[in-house]
Order: sequence, then structure tokens, then C-alpha cells
Amino acid sequence: QVPFVATQTTQRMEEGDIFAIETFGTTGKGYVRDGVGVYGYGRNEHAGASGGLVHASSSTKALLKTIDQNFGTLVFARRYLERLAAGEVKNYHLGMRSLISSGVVETYAPLVDVEGSYVAQFEHVSFPSLSLLNS
Repeated sequence: QVPFVATQTTQRMEEGDIFAIETFGTTGKGYVRDGVGVYGYGRNEHAGASGGLVHASSSTKALLKTIDQNFGTLVFARRYLERLAAGEVKNYHLGMRSLISSGVVETYAPLVDVEGSYVAQFEHVSFPSLSLLNS
């Protein structure tokens, strides 16, 4: 994590590290918080390859395979899942519920500010490289 305020840490960026810097712009007061509901899903990177789904249904396992192949651990919206081939993820709701309850997939709430305002996310990727500095 890259803090946006001064902190007392010994952690430093090193060559080869990759950072995703997410900033949020808002037309509100600038105090973004989690809202109600789910705007996205993300594969829990600590859940393991099979996610411990020994007794899961075949449709749940197929959904997990689809998530792994198309999104990996990147957060994705429901509409991205629904845009995939219709036969591939046609009835995914029960499988998704199972993946969430088992901790294999995590949910993300929408970010909100004051009522009526808009919030936008911007993402920048940074990878420190000494070789670029020396060229």
C-alpha cells in the first residue's frame, strides 16, 4: 500500500515492485466511504487454486474457473461476468453466493460521498526502476 498521508513506516519501494495507485475524484465533499450493495467482485488471492471447494456443485466450480480465466484477482463488475458467453455463465447467482460465503470471492461496496454527488476512480500503475533512472 502507498499511503497518501505522512506515516511512520520503514517500508520502501524497491526496484521490481509494482504498485497500483488508486485515486478517487468526487463532486461531493471529498470524503468517500463504502455505500450499500455490491458493485464488484474479486477473487480472494489467499483462497488457493481450488478455493477449498471440495463439496461444491459443478456449476460453482465452473464459475470459479471462468473467474480465474477471465479476471484472475482483478475486481470485476456483474455486467462483465454477464457479457461472457451466455452458456458459460448463464445461471451463476447460486454459484456466486457459494463462492462468497466460502470466502473464495469477496464483494466490494460502491464508493459514495454526499447524496447526489458523483465519485470516479482513477488508477495509475507505477513500477520503480533504477535502470530507467540511469539511462
